[in-house]
Amino acid sequence: MQFGIFTVGDIVPDPTTGRAPTEYERIKGFVEMALKAEEVGLDVFAMGEHHNRPFVPSSPTTILGYIAARTSEILLSTSTTLITTNDPVKIAEDYAMLQHLADGRVDLILGRGNTGPVYPWFGKDIRDGIALAVENYALLRQLWREDVVDWQGKFRTPLQAFTSTPRPLDDVPPFVWHGSIRSPEIAEQAAYYGDGFFHNNVLLPIEHTRQMIDLYRTRFEHYGHGPADQAIVGLGGHVFMRRRSQDAIAEFRPYFDSSPAYGSGPSLEETMQYTPLVVGSPQEVIDTTLRFREHFGDYQRQLFNVDGMGLPLKAVLEQIDFLGEEVVPVLRKEFAVVRPAHIPDAPTHESLKAARA
Repeated sequence: MQFGIFTVGDIVPDPTTGRAPTEYERIKGFVEMALKAEEVGLDVFAMGEHHNRPFVPSSPTTILGYIAARTSEILLSTSTTLITTNDPVKIAEDYAMLQHLADGRVDLILGRGNTGPVYPWFGKDIRDGIALAVENYALLRQLWREDVVDWQGKFRTPLQAFTSTPRPLDDVPPFVWHGSIRSPEIAEQAAYYGDGFFHNNVLLPIEHTRQMIDLYRTRFEHYGHGPADQAIVGLGGHVFMRRRSQDAIAEFRPYFDSSPAYGSGPSLEETMQYTPLVVGSPQEVIDTTLRFREHFGDYQRQLFNVDGMGLPLKAVLEQIDFLGEEVVPVLRKEFAVVRPAHIPDAPTHESLKAARA
């Protein structure tokens, strides 16, 4: 099972000081987070993609390419690659290039994004969001799997005798997770292709997440990819830790209360009760994460959001230390004890390459 961290890359003032990091500081901070994640033995670092403030990571392949040169083990992923507003030709070429630079340590989570104004900035209509996701991914798969592509669709100019370059490393395309919080059509898409389904269940109750994952598992089996319990599932959650839970709650509360995502809704305590948010001790993070298996079955990837909302980089790096030194070693052991032998691991470049041999 893979464990890692992800960031969406927002820049907002620290509510306790009133100061926001500069873009330079935030971008350099992403690199420090990734290096720390590898140092403490995490498996995955995932970077979001946004083209609107208050977010800064408009070019995740640039950041991940730089991190690839500074690391040797950690798998580099995206917490969202915008399949709707990006040209699938550019996605195919950018991530194949990154795959070569990172020696295969690359996969990606495709998503539609959550910001309406981005669509017209790239010449798209948000009302076409699902249709764009379906058509663009079908083309992306073809570009990675066929040397010469003839293609015609609704949303971009046709391709005639086109070859995407570079070709995927070892002729093995990066593994794709389809990320969605709300849309059953995306769960269906992931199941149809036998790809992974990543549910970033940060804000929603467990019942909703269970419904989405159950749909994906059922349709995965329907399409003949294997039993439902062998479907490839990933989960996201938000954590903040201190040695004592009272200290974690007191320190995190001003960040929660000022957050656009959290602050205008239920209280911190209510949000922790109904969503995967855990603010407390390392043991509380362990206990909550272990319960995910009871709700969603055996799964392959767990990513934790440990930054954002103005949290200072020092506190973020301390969260990564907690994960690597105290939380993830226990989770690895406990999940391994109850994991049936027929449940697959998350695909990697090497496992996909071996499967082709």
